[in-house]
Amino acid sequence: MFWRKKHNPQAAAGQRTDKLSSSESEHQNMTNPPTRDPSAPTAKFAIGSGGRGAVSEIDDFMAGLKRRNPHEQEFHQAVFEFVETVMPFYLDNHRYRDARLLERMTEPDRVIMFRVVWEDDNGIPHANKGYRVQFNSALGPYKGGLRFNPSVTLSILKFLGFEQTFKNSLTRLPMGGGKGGSNFNPKGRSDLEIMRFCHSMMSELYRHIGEVVDVPAGDIGVGGREIGYLFGKYKQLANRYTGVLTGKGLAFGGSEIRKEATGYGAVVFAEDMLQHHNKTIKDKTVVVSGAGNVALYALERAMQLGAKVVAVSDSRGFAHVKDGFNEDSFRILQNVKEVRRESLSVFANKAHGVTYHAGKSPWAVPCQVGLPCATQNEIDESMADTMCRNGLEVLAEGANMPLTAEAIHVLKHNNVLFGPAKAANAGGVGVSGLEQAQNAMRLVWTRDQVEKELERIMRSIHTQCVEYAPVVNGVADYQTGANVASFVRVGEAMLAHGYI
Repeated sequence: MFWRKKHNPQAAAGQRTDKLSSSESEHQNMTNPPTRDPSAPTAKFAIGSGGRGAVSEIDDFMAGLKRRNPHEQEFHQAVFEFVETVMPFYLDNHRYRDARLLERMTEPDRVIMFRVVWEDDNGIPHANKGYRVQFNSALGPYKGGLRFNPSVTLSILKFLGFEQTFKNSLTRLPMGGGKGGSNFNPKGRSDLEIMRFCHSMMSELYRHIGEVVDVPAGDIGVGGREIGYLFGKYKQLANRYTGVLTGKGLAFGGSEIRKEATGYGAVVFAEDMLQHHNKTIKDKTVVVSGAGNVALYALERAMQLGAKVVAVSDSRGFAHVKDGFNEDSFRILQNVKEVRRESLSVFANKAHGVTYHAGKSPWAVPCQVGLPCATQNEIDESMADTMCRNGLEVLAEGANMPLTAEAIHVLKHNNVLFGPAKAANAGGVGVSGLEQAQNAMRLVWTRDQVEKELERIMRSIHTQCVEYAPVVNGVADYQTGANVASFVRVGEAMLAHGYI
């Protein structure tokens, strides 16, 4: 397990114990008025400080969360990584603690699950699971992507919806947090099969979304093609032409640079972290994982800022470009991944100076800047240690939770600048919010307008993180800064709304 285990003599002896944790007892009695002795000292918490009382608070909280949400490892991990940094602030601010905000924030507003039946090209019917987790609407309509991938489970979508709530808050746009998707695998399916699936999914999903209720977008397995099919079916069923989805094509209400926004934003955030510590990304060696929109445009933006990008990966292996990407090799990569939808082995055969490593991780390649843009938990403790020994200086999470909790601790221990996902990859949802604004005003902004707004949003997020980030060995703790800043923004809204 990735959090501390408390010793339980009864459990160790094989005896059953049904005693509830203090956090769970509080959760089960949330209708009781909270009471607190004003003269009681406030517990303090700092990781590694040896403060047993506060460590116990986290252990109790996680025990209650696990009991209420069994077998949801990804969700447990996301909550733990948030709670372990927010807890000292939470314990020091009685308004938040007395309102039991952490307990309330870790319960989604609602979870919608449904069957999606579709027909393949051979006339054979298939059934998949469809989900929408509407996590928190304290700041605005639910906002978050749809993911089509065989790995999709309720646990993954709850972790993503939880993270999305706080990520969206940092943009300072009026957006709540949600996430959805299906265990449908679009790989290897024809356009007609994907269209049938999207239309079938929207035939149920449309009942639960709307431009002032819940505004989905794309994610892994859901790109412009899928958004087009989903939007078309919504328009037919609802008989309304409205901005109910973002990531749309420019021909029907989309925004400039939406495709590039997450990758561009991650690099802007990485550069801001470096500049805040009197460094620059120019001439630094960069490794990018993933080969979707986030990775491709993080790679492009890093090149534009003068960095040397030497590796990129996909689910089958990675391509090593020893002398760094240039304009020609990037265009070949774009064609292979965005048009032909083929493996990086094809890219390696077409571009000069590229070697392909099947089944390998790119993170053994030495780099000063790491941009993980693939999927969750791709970097573990051992890999993080290797990266630090190879000279890693800064890492910005382009994907959601690509590092394990232990890996994050390794980076912090080695004084690596660490940009957590809720801050570093908020550019995508930031531009989604700008797309919503353009749709609502019936306006279309230019590429320059949107790009300037994106940079403003990312720099504002950096400023918010620095405001709350403790400094250790001269390095700002961006993880704590992002978590506390977003907690305060969501928490203040929830306090204002009362006990709902």
